[in-house]
Amino acid sequence: MAMMPFCGYNMGAYFQHWLDFSRKSKKLPRIFQVNWFRRGKDGRFIWPGYGENLRVLKWIVGRVNGEAEAVETPIGNVPAPGSLDLKGLDLPKGAIEELLYVDREGWLKEVSSFEKFFKTFGIDFLKRSGKSIGT
Repeated sequence: MAMMPFCGYNMGAYFQHWLDFSRKSKKLPRIFQVNWFRRGKDGRFIWPGYGENLRVLKWIVGRVNGEAEAVETPIGNVPAPGSLDLKGLDLPKGAIEELLYVDREGWLKEVSSFEKFFKTFGIDFLKRSGKSIGT
């Protein structure tokens, strides 16, 4: 929810705007999630920093164009081994595997907090969306 400090209007209306796309377009935008700030067991950031983000964005463009490979996970697709351009990076052994690991229990715990989060936007948002959380 990194957009919240920068949104100039009610977040419920903001989310509704995106939900309405499904009614207005036959070709919806692709959605990708990136966590640039994932930390390793040692507490340090795993990804080397902003200067290397283009590598992931290159993979995303490849996916949209049907050129980059992915592996299916419970939360969506992640880059397949060898599909990220890592040339010239000096990453610790196992760093990419750790970055792409999907912690199923962690996700389930996080998802359980979504209803409470969305309720902070008011019941009107939930009514307008025509859905209840979890459907």
